[in-house]
Amino acid sequence: MKNKVALITGASRGIGSAIAYELASKGCNVIINYLNNEKKAFELCEKIKKDFSVNAVPFKADIGNNNDVNNLFNFILNKFNKIDILVNNAGVCYDKEFSDRTVEDFEKTFKINLFGVFNISRLIGREMVKNKYGKIINISSNNSINCFYPTTVDYDATKAALNSLTKNMAIEFAPFVNVNAVAPGWVETEMNKELTPDIIEFEKEKILKKRIGKPEDIAKLVSFLASDDAEYINGEVIVIDGGMF
Repeated sequence: MKNKVALITGASRGIGSAIAYELASKGCNVIINYLNNEKKAFELCEKIKKDFSVNAVPFKADIGNNNDVNNLFNFILNKFNKIDILVNNAGVCYDKEFSDRTVEDFEKTFKINLFGVFNISRLIGREMVKNKYGKIINISSNNSINCFYPTTVDYDATKAALNSLTKNMAIEFAPFVNVNAVAPGWVETEMNKELTPDIIEFEKEKILKKRIGKPEDIAKLVSFLASDDAEYINGEVIVIDGGMF
């Protein structure tokens, strides 16, 4: 993947940060998209440039905002003249009782988790087809497949829709662009930092590996899918949750 150009959305922390670092370690130049965590985004870029001989650039953009997405896309083409890898990682999740959930909650979650993915993928996918090369990896969740929580019903719905979008994009951008999704289970991220120790222990007992996943676990799978070693994997949703049954 040396000299490939990769955009990772929502990459200032957690899974996105680990993915950016992993891709950079393989030789990718990376664009670190962020919205609120400017300090962490810039620190990550400096660390990547210090540890690896690649370019790392931060870019503030709200993936749910059309103007921001267009500006991000134009910035990448102006600076790098191409985009080889897109990792759609930006996402939100708000815990709330099912009976208290509103349509406005759904709209807010879908705007980032699904509409934002569509907007950026539509632009970049078209560019990849023109260049006859590209890898798109969407970060889904096992909440969309085999693990459901009424308190995150809107989040679960967005990830199920993302799985469908993944397969449709694989068809739309074939044969030059591989589009796959990764569906993590529990991962040690800031999104889950408010969970109580009792809940963590309860959930760990459901996992065959008896541990919560680390961002680096997800990053390694994403890195593989972004490489040419995964050239014949397309239109798939791959669960990575340590074995949850």
